[in-house]
Amino acid sequence: MSLKYGFIGAGNMGGAILRGAIAGGAVKAEETAVFGVRKDKLADTAAELGIAPYTDIQKITADCKILIFGFKPQKFDEAVPQIAAAYTPDKVVVSMAAGISIDYLENYLGKDAKIVRIMPNTPALVGEGMTSVSRNTNVTDEELADVKRIFDALGRASEVPEDMIHTVIGVSGSSPAFTYMYIDALAKEAESGGMESSKALEFAAQAVLGAAKMVLETGLSPKQLRINVCSPGGTTIEGVEKLQELGFEETARAGARAAVEKSKTMTK
Repeated sequence: MSLKYGFIGAGNMGGAILRGAIAGGAVKAEETAVFGVRKDKLADTAAELGIAPYTDIQKITADCKILIFGFKPQKFDEAVPQIAAAYTPDKVVVSMAAGISIDYLENYLGKDAKIVRIMPNTPALVGEGMTSVSRNTNVTDEELADVKRIFDALGRASEVPEDMIHTVIGVSGSSPAFTYMYIDALAKEAESGGMESSKALEFAAQAVLGAAKMVLETGLSPKQLRINVCSPGGTTIEGVEKLQELGFEETARAGARAAVEKSKTMTK
């Protein structure tokens, strides 16, 4: 059998990528396979999406052109040697595991292996993800375009050098969690003012969504957008000045910095 895409592991993130890519038309179900160790869950996923199920990791490696690794970093030492036994250098490997470098994969698969390292984030679950894409020198522009198409269907994807992967984790990989904290804080303050909790979350989350779209779609810098909404003597400038007084921006940067440093210690 010859298939284009092989998803090796389809848990939370891998499953979201698989479903989003098929739903977005980036991947055709008839060209796609999925590997899993839990046969009941594997059968359900394959039947739901109309794709081929595999229980043999070497066979899916042999049968597919682009292999997307969706298993956890702690499984790599066990799984990658099995994949290596069936891997040939005409195949593209796509890895999303934090801490797993291109060098690590080349050590198992060979220096002639085609490897793409990605770093998605959880908003991919709702089609608003941000994914970094990094390749080794063996991956052609055409092959990279095939990979990038998958992640463009889940939001946005952009190529960066692998040495930027730690920075990516700080700016987009981990930062949704910081944003959830911000939304939660706004909602709790609204609740303290008498607003019902679900309504408070709706107002806070939509305000964040709208502000993000303003950054992406107007071409104006975040600083300029902030200046534009801060009327002298108004409510917004009052709030902004209080946040600046409390070190809001530096606190946010410190959170991103901590995630970056942790990523560096995890890399192998």
